[in-house]
This record gives sequence, structure tokens and C-alpha cells, in this order.
Amino acid sequence: MADDTFTPYGASHVAVLAVLTALAWWLVRQGRAVRGTPAADRLSTGFAVVFLAVTLPLQVYFNLPGRFDLGLSLPVQLCDLAWLAAIHALLTRRRWSAALTYYWGLTLSVQPILTPDLDAQFPDPAFVLYWAMHGLTVVAAVFLTWGLGIRPGWDSYRVAVTATAVWAATVFAFNSAADVNYGFLNEKPDSASLLDLFGPWPWYLVVETTLIVAVWALITWPWTRTRPARREEPGTRPARPGAPRSGSPGARPRRRTRPG
Repeated sequence: MADDTFTPYGASHVAVLAVLTALAWWLVRQGRAVRGTPAADRLSTGFAVVFLAVTLPLQVYFNLPGRFDLGLSLPVQLCDLAWLAAIHALLTRRRWSAALTYYWGLTLSVQPILTPDLDAQFPDPAFVLYWAMHGLTVVAAVFLTWGLGIRPGWDSYRVAVTATAVWAATVFAFNSAADVNYGFLNEKPDSASLLDLFGPWPWYLVVETTLIVAVWALITWPWTRTRPARREEPGTRPARPGAPRSGSPGARPRRRTRPG
């Protein structure tokens, strides 16, 4: 009889990682092939529709009476907002939502994929929702960036940092009013976690924030580097913009001089 409890890096975990990797590779390859054409829009929209068709019904299911828990069920975690941003970016190709997908998806949504906090096993709905929500967000970030070529810049970085700061302030206020602890903004979790290394409240929030903005800056920098200018050969003059080069179809033949 198959084990009905999820085991990190067990058969089902490895299978999901393989499927997500293959899907990301295929989407990037297809995206590059059709980039800048109507086919790219159809591919991106199709991905968004499938993404939404999988996640939305399960989100509704887990918020039905009898399953709803005020402290757990509301989709206000950053990973919840990340999949919503991913679907918006896939549907619209807007730069701001692609930025949120890139930063939230490739940092925050990667953690639950590599270190899953999950008990349910396939085909339990909780298993499907968990991997669809986190896994497809990461795939969307990879597809938008390397497939469709929506690359981040420092403007994208500012969008992500600002949106995250607004989220933190809003959720902190909601936690205080509703006596809940979304995002562990108001206190550390009861069980042992990485936050224990960062000191007591509020210092662990300061350390966590510093790490996040630093990592986001690091994954922005490679896209913003300017390539060094091409060096000219000694004794040559740079060509005028638009001037045809010698040997090209539009170049004027050199005039020969007669001897003596």
C-alpha cells in the first residue's frame, strides 16, 4: 500500500520537480521561438488559463465553510499574491506584474519547493494546490524572463520592494486587528525555524528584510550591466552611423589611381 504522507525528496517530490523542470524548459524554448509574435500571446494566455483553472477551484474549495480558518485560509501571504501576479503577467505581459513574479517567484516561491512543508500526498487536493501555486509561479517567472524576454531592471526592483513594503504594513495591521499572524510579521512561529537565527521581534524582521532586498539587488544586477564598447583596431576610424562598410552591398567602390 502506498504511503499517504508526503516525504520530502521522496518519489512524489522528485516527480513534481521533474515535471516542473520539463515544463519550464519547454515553455522557454517555445517562448523564444515565437517571441514578439501573436503566437507568443496565445502561448502566454494559454498558460495563464491552465494555471487559473487548477488553482482557483482549489482555493475556493479550501475556503468553504467547515474548512475556513481565519488565521490560515485567507490568500494574503506573499506566495498567494505571487501566483496572482504571475497570472496577471501571463495574461497582460505588464512589466510591473512580471517584476513581482520574478522577485517573489524566484525567491519566496522557490523555498517551499525545495523545503516543502506538506503532509498531503498525491492526489489529495492540498497536494495539487500546493504544487500548482508554488511550482507554476516559479515556472511562470522563468517563462516570462527567459522565454518572452521580459527582463527586470532597477525600475522592476523598486516596484517589488515598494509592493512588498506596502504588503507588510497592511498585513501587519490586519494581523494586529484580527489576532492572526500571516507572514510571521507579528511574532515568530511556535515551531523552530530559520527566523530563530535572526533574533527576537522586531529584529528578525530587520534581518529578513535586509537579506531580501540584498538578494533581489543581486538578481537584478546581471540584467543591468552594460557591455564594454567594442574596441577599434589601431589606426582605424569608427564608422559613421548608417555608413555602409567596405565590401557591403551599399558600399561605394574605391577609385583606382593611374600610375605615373
